Amino acid sequence: MKVTFLGLGVMGYPMAGHLTKAGFDVTVFNRTQQKAQTWAEQYSGRASETVGDAVADADVVLLCVGNDDDVRSMTTSEGGALEFMKEGAILVDHTTTSASLAEELSEAAQARGIRFMDAPVSGGQAGAENGVLTIMCGGEQALFDDLQPVFEAYGKSSVLMGSVGQGQRAKMVNQICIGGVLSGLSEGLLLAEKSGLDIATVVDCLKHGAAGSWQMENRGVTMSEDKFDFGFAIDWMIKDLGFCLDEAQRQGLKLPLTEKVIEQYRDLSQQGDNRMDTSVLIRALRKEQG
Repeated sequence: MKVTFLGLGVMGYPMAGHLTKAGFDVTVFNRTQQKAQTWAEQYSGRASETVGDAVADADVVLLCVGNDDDVRSMTTSEGGALEFMKEGAILVDHTTTSASLAEELSEAAQARGIRFMDAPVSGGQAGAENGVLTIMCGGEQALFDDLQPVFEAYGKSSVLMGSVGQGQRAKMVNQICIGGVLSGLSEGLLLAEKSGLDIATVVDCLKHGAAGSWQMENRGVTMSEDKFDFGFAIDWMIKDLGFCLDEAQRQGLKLPLTEKVIEQYRDLSQQGDNRMDTSVLIRALRKEQG
């Protein structure tokens, strides 16, 4: 199976690497071509200078870039992947986007005889590097089944959530839950600090109980140490939570906690913390406390 990966950011670079380790014939494209060349040398793959060249012979084209407009530029715009992909090939978007974009891409792909699946991932940079991502999929069961060998190369779990767009909606739920957990964890850590508790001891105790979470186990201590350089910048979280609020509005829902969290992230971004990890949310609470 020939696989092409478009976008070699902190997620795509290791994900494409896992595909070569799994035995796939992998071609990559990245807008910064030197990065693609570096990847090709590291993993003995092939780097293409254009999207068209990268996808022309591919059975599966995987995409992980920044936002909706980035996806469109790689897929449906002039010179994008759909213009050059062969009939019967598969396009998978691992980018976190709006659900409406997933539906838009599905229609565009279908018009060219190409199968499409939206498949945003969770697990962050560490999950990508270790090949243990969670993949939330929207599309047909038969296509999901066909893609299992690919997903198994870099995923710990892949779940079909429903029709096209449902993968993105599941990712929205994921991001809302992360924001909520970090909000509660931040308040808890502030109380622990003020009460003179040893944070490492608290985290080691609580992570095994009902309050335990990935965020507590992996970010609790570093949050108390004011360390936030872990790869997933809050500017991306602001984008993701914006999708959540847009979808909630379409469903007639109000999400007050999510609205509060996105405003806190926006304030932090404007203060210069835009490249910090989502756990930097604790700084917003510290500021509110004066």
